[in-house]
Amino acid sequence: METGFLYWHWIVFGIVLMLSEIFIGSFFIFWFGAAAVVVGLLIVPLPGMSLTAQVLIWAISSASFAFAWFKLIKPLNTDKTKAGLSKEALLGEIGQVLLAPNGEKRGKLRFPAPVLGSDEWLIISHDELDVGDRVSVVELSGNALIVKKA
Repeated sequence: METGFLYWHWIVFGIVLMLSEIFIGSFFIFWFGAAAVVVGLLIVPLPGMSLTAQVLIWAISSASFAFAWFKLIKPLNTDKTKAGLSKEALLGEIGQVLLAPNGEKRGKLRFPAPVLGSDEWLIISHDELDVGDRVSVVELSGNALIVKKA
């Protein structure tokens, strides 16, 4: 009797590894499981494949899948918003004055694209501003932005 792995051994091994990812949560072992399923599917049309070839294909597939995940696919899923970084997200942003600040009365600014969920903000300025002026955010004061002419 042959002692090599059959196709279903590899598929079951792969599914067990992929399901174990539920409890581990690193999303790394999943790729070893996916590679094992690939080997199992390759054995179906090639039943005479040696155990050495099977293990080699599994190792190369595992490394390829893990590399592809960490270097190609995962960086596409990173959060590029600046949520939670209110001050850092606002400093340097340039917008247009909708309502000029007058004395103690705050003005209003509109950004071309929403910043931190809003495209209109209250502003305070030490410069004399007119409606339509382009301004740059230099500081944050409560829920208002301190701006200067850009």
